[in-house]
Amino acid sequence: MSAGSVALVVTEEIAIPSWDLYELSIPCTVFGKPQPDLSDHWYDFRLCSAYAGEGSAGSAFGLTVRTPHGLDDIVGADTVIVTSVPDACVEEGRPLPDGLAPALRRAYDEGARMVSLCTGAFALADAGLLDGRRATAHWMHTAQLARRYPKVEVDDSVLYVDDGDVLTSAGVSAGLDLCLHLVRRDLGAHVANQLARRMVVPAHRPGGQAQFIDLSVPATDDEGLGPVLDWARARLDRPLTVDDLARRAAMSPRTLYRRLQAATGTTPLQWLLNQRLARAQSLLESTAAPIDKIAELSGLGTANNLRHHFLKQVGVSPGDYRRAFGAGVGPRA
Repeated sequence: MSAGSVALVVTEEIAIPSWDLYELSIPCTVFGKPQPDLSDHWYDFRLCSAYAGEGSAGSAFGLTVRTPHGLDDIVGADTVIVTSVPDACVEEGRPLPDGLAPALRRAYDEGARMVSLCTGAFALADAGLLDGRRATAHWMHTAQLARRYPKVEVDDSVLYVDDGDVLTSAGVSAGLDLCLHLVRRDLGAHVANQLARRMVVPAHRPGGQAQFIDLSVPATDDEGLGPVLDWARARLDRPLTVDDLARRAAMSPRTLYRRLQAATGTTPLQWLLNQRLARAQSLLESTAAPIDKIAELSGLGTANNLRHHFLKQVGVSPGDYRRAFGAGVGPRA
């Protein structure tokens, strides 16, 4: 039994650029390698090429990708992922591979969850799947995306957009954030967090986090924030303010705000909210505590406040989340 089938579409024929190879490898690593110690139900993964049967899906730096699966094989998959399309399709308006847009449309019509990483959004847009939707791509290409597909509501300020059955991400590492977000949706926060730890990456960067992170602050600033952030994580059940964090870090609130924004792309209050929601997810998965107790333990105060923020950020109610990922602890409202 699997967590669903994932079809990854390769859109380049030869000389795949290094960045595109990186983005191609992300879903292969996340969905293509079973993790039996994390979940008995992993993904049924297949690599599908627009050039299957023509010798190779692509090559660069001596690397060749071969697959027996073509575009017809994406139809019927539970999730279809399109990584970067060729630069010439973005910069010069060269047509996308023949048959790609119709195949994507058929897969969507049959119920597939459609996902793009970086400029893969151009393929989804070409198939009409982003019309009337909010979507993103790498910030270097969002202007072209908006010009070419005016029916798409392009947002160049976020890491990824989850619009339910259609999801898009910015470029490079943001694709990993989106893939881990999908694992979180499918298999729960615990599995996603453990997989992220195994990959030595942050467990959760919310999609609304900015693509642009100010790196003008010296790297030692990030390291200096570690102790105060760990201190805060250990006290999420208590009232915490920006002033509390600043005092603990021995800096002014303004300096703390600037350094945390530069290091994480979020404000101190948003960082605290994200941590509290992550704590609530873990408690919903691993305990049978009532919702009001989980709200108290995660620092969100009341059950109504927990439900409000949980619905807004996770997309389901705490009760529905527990029923999906509660590991048999039983629903408690």
